[in-house]
Amino acid sequence: MKKLILVTSPPACGKTFISKQLSKTLKHVVYLDKDTLIGLSKQIFIVAGQPYNRSSKFFEDNIRDYEYETIVALALEALEYDDIVLINAPFTEEIRDVNYINNLKDRLIEKGTRLVVVWVETSVEVCRQRMIARNSDRDTWKLEHWAEYIASCDFSIPTTIDDPSIVDDLLIFKNSSNSEYDKSMKIIVDILEAP
Repeated sequence: MKKLILVTSPPACGKTFISKQLSKTLKHVVYLDKDTLIGLSKQIFIVAGQPYNRSSKFFEDNIRDYEYETIVALALEALEYDDIVLINAPFTEEIRDVNYINNLKDRLIEKGTRLVVVWVETSVEVCRQRMIARNSDRDTWKLEHWAEYIASCDFSIPTTIDDPSIVDDLLIFKNSSNSEYDKSMKIIVDILEAP
């Protein structure tokens, strides 16, 4: 059966590195990164005469949901051509919305595809250090307003989407240290490659 893998977590938990490593390790994978759409989104800020701030109400009202709709549409299309599509994106709200997840699962069933969520679990302090190190303009507001930003993040595992009878519907990738990363990568690849 085909798989749509969502690699999710709050920003700077290590999603991109993990997503790329999983995509290189697994066979027949189409890799999609929601950040690829940022160039288009920046243009929307310019055309609208708005300051570039991906934490703003303007972004939430006019851009955010369209980025997610677009990346999922690309994934659904790619599933026509390969066995696994992996999306690297936070899915911050969607991953905790049971209706959204059930609707996505229904759409996937039509394509003979199962949903797999890989939740990247990383400590808050490690995330802050990684955000500083990556030095991206998308993080400027977050770092300047760290207490406010972090209060809006939910680092808890989205257990509402977990069905105990399905081994790979929610996989936890621990990523606060190199040893956690190595152990999680082996466990998760073994599960995803199982027949």
